This record gives sequence, C-alpha cells and structure tokens, in this order.
Amino acid sequence: MDETRRPVEDLRNSLAECVPDWVERVVLDVVERQDLDVGRAQELLDDRSADVVSSVLAELEALLDTDVDEQRGNPLAVLRQHVSVQTAILVELGAAPVSRDPFDERVAPDDLFDLGPANWADVHPALAEPGLVWGAWKAATILQRRRDEGMR
Repeated sequence: MDETRRPVEDLRNSLAECVPDWVERVVLDVVERQDLDVGRAQELLDDRSADVVSSVLAELEALLDTDVDEQRGNPLAVLRQHVSVQTAILVELGAAPVSRDPFDERVAPDDLFDLGPANWADVHPALAEPGLVWGAWKAATILQRRRDEGMR
C-alpha cells in the first residue's frame, strides 16, 4: 500500500467497523431514554439497518476514493445526512422529537432526534484518532499541492 494514503485506509477500515454499531446505537439510545419498546425497535433495526449501513458505507467509500481537491464534503457530513431511516424508526415507535438549538434545526431540519454526529467520538471513540489523522493528512496534502503549484 502507498504509505501516503495510509490515513485514508485507516479511516476507511475504522468506519467499516464502527458505522454498523452507530446506526443501531443512536436509535436504541433514544428508545431507552424515552422508555419505548426495545424489542420492537430491535425488530425494526434488524429489518432496516443493513440497508442504511450499506448505503452509508458506499457513500463514505466514494468520498474517500475521491481526490482531496475534488471532495465537497467530509465523512462526518455523510453520516449526518444518513439519519432518515433511524428517524423514521423512532417516529414509528412514537418517540418525541428532542429540543435542538436553532442552528441545528436550520442545518438539519429532518434530524428530529439529534442523531447526526458532531464529532468522531459521537460515532465511536475508536474513530477519534483515525478521523483526526485523516483530517490532518487531507489538509497537509492540499497545502503541499498548493505549495508545489507556487500558490503558498
């Protein structure tokens, strides 16, 4: 493997391990806090989470495979955009939407339960290091390219 892309591969592998747990955990956390039917929640997750995980991981793969100069988002943004199925499950279970600040309501109006991660640790603590390393690698790669082009 090209060592210059190691941060990409480390993040890719960590996301593949952590995203399935995150998809279920965000639902079950709300279910537990609101004292809803855990068994029914698990049934709905068993039926729907594989498709969510597959879709999220495919979009994350596409993003990480895109050259850094062409990327128009980041992995956390991808995760934030993929909470509709979890939200639908919670609505179906009768969960009450949570109070959110006006900024969050504006940028993610459909995230009624504040499921979207604010940082890597919100997805899983194991993502904090590879996420930070990937972000630093991406910034350094872009900066080095601009230097090589005489722009910095």
